[in-house]
Amino acid sequence: MADKLVIVESPAKANTIKRFLGGSTKVVASMGHVRDLPKSKLGVDVEHDFEPEYINIRGKGDLIKSLRKDAKEAKKIYIATDPDREGEAIAWHLATILEDEKNKITRVTFNEITKGAVQKAIKEPRDIDINLVDAQQARRVLDRIVGYKMSPVLWKKVKRGLSAGRVQSVAVKLIVDREEEIENFKPEEYWNLYAHLQDKESKKEFIAKFYGKENNKLDIHSEKETNEILKDLEKAKYIVEEIKKGEKKRNPAPPFTTSTMQQEASRKLGFTLKKTMSIAQGLYEGVKIPEKGSVGLITYMRTDSTRISEEARSAAKKHIVATYGENYYENRYYKTSKDAQDAHEGIRPTYADLEPETIKDYLSKDQYKLYQLIYNRFMASQMKAAVYDTMAVSIDANGYTFKANGQTLKFKGFMTLYVEGTDQKEQEIEGMLPDLKEKQELKLNKIEPKQSFTEPPPRYTEASLVKALEEKDIGRPSTYSPTITTILERRYIEKIQKQLAPTDLGKIVNKLLTENFTDVINVEFTAKIENEFDEIANRKRRMEKNDS
Repeated sequence: MADKLVIVESPAKANTIKRFLGGSTKVVASMGHVRDLPKSKLGVDVEHDFEPEYINIRGKGDLIKSLRKDAKEAKKIYIATDPDREGEAIAWHLATILEDEKNKITRVTFNEITKGAVQKAIKEPRDIDINLVDAQQARRVLDRIVGYKMSPVLWKKVKRGLSAGRVQSVAVKLIVDREEEIENFKPEEYWNLYAHLQDKESKKEFIAKFYGKENNKLDIHSEKETNEILKDLEKAKYIVEEIKKGEKKRNPAPPFTTSTMQQEASRKLGFTLKKTMSIAQGLYEGVKIPEKGSVGLITYMRTDSTRISEEARSAAKKHIVATYGENYYENRYYKTSKDAQDAHEGIRPTYADLEPETIKDYLSKDQYKLYQLIYNRFMASQMKAAVYDTMAVSIDANGYTFKANGQTLKFKGFMTLYVEGTDQKEQEIEGMLPDLKEKQELKLNKIEPKQSFTEPPPRYTEASLVKALEEKDIGRPSTYSPTITTILERRYIEKIQKQLAPTDLGKIVNKLLTENFTDVINVEFTAKIENEFDEIANRKRRMEKNDS
């Protein structure tokens, strides 16, 4: 008989935690949720304060029986499910089915599965936070009602079996709206002029771009306008008018949040959101490392905070100073966005001394890639800025202005380790310009006109859609991946060379839902509801009928 019983969601997490607790502690897994709303009916009493009707999940009977037996035998029960609303709800459902008459059940949470964090949590148990539970229930109930109202419209007008969700439908709408923007886009012609110039002394050539007339910006819209300017430039002298030299700093990106991790893993590793979250879950719950046992390698992966603990900060300092030297370290604090729940830290490695290379052999290829990304991003976030020498030159040619910029990297700083990716095609970083002097004349080797056309906005990728959902306040860290995965699986959207496009089915479904549920398929409504869920979690609002 175990003195203490610890209940977590997964066997992997159970194995990692077992190492840190004494032999009289039994650690078991609930395998996720044990109760939910029924699948066969609404399961919400709309007449009586939207009371949810929960039932035990089919197929979990034996597991529940086993959990009840373990709970009966234990003197103290700790529910150690994940440290978020979903985890709190699972804890509450477990407490309900275990019928704790002797008040043996307490709640413990930790942001990382390390010996110190787990033991500290066990020493500081608390009650289940009903506000967090209510926030999760409010979301679940609203999603069920919305789904039950919307889906029959699709069955009637399109085909049976289709379903619609509150956040998913808004995500589909964003993709359909973007596709319409692309289809309705009218390209506009514009021209650029590039002067290939040479410093007569050093013979070094560089390119200056047409800017305008007498230092005023001038856009060129046609070949006719281009030819007129070229005619004016036929006998022009290219004189250096102004030189500005300076220094530019580039700062590192903060530690990952769920959203930025998903975006960066998509850009740099080509991972889908689902794959990223699945691998991160494994790294968090524990990986077997010889002589160490099962080790939780990263902190909790569902977070919208960039805050890090003081212990992690000092471990990063020690590692950076030892590896790169004192002049590469900078103690940095990052501002978390005003809407962030900030319940736990940003995503970081749990052990600064476990460098990716040293444990590469014990990780799968994909685990190694994601761990390396998280590790390097975190370490870089505590490093000095990169420093560039910059030079901006303004050149006069018969009253027309050309401009050239150059920069050279003087100090690599954090870029030694990590550079953040972007969704745009990155421009080559220019090299330094020749050592020019004001009023000197340059030699023109050739002038190159180039016709271009404005381009429509790009289709969303998984990474840019997550960014848009976050910016518009739709969903939360835990919902981005399931939202996008669901609408792909339902064939409302498809992937075309990593870009997301609506299918014909998606367009039809979006049209029907926006016509019939204008208030719900609405970015502002969805964002407002998310903020109300946050208010319930933060004790600023109660979950009740009058809040609708």
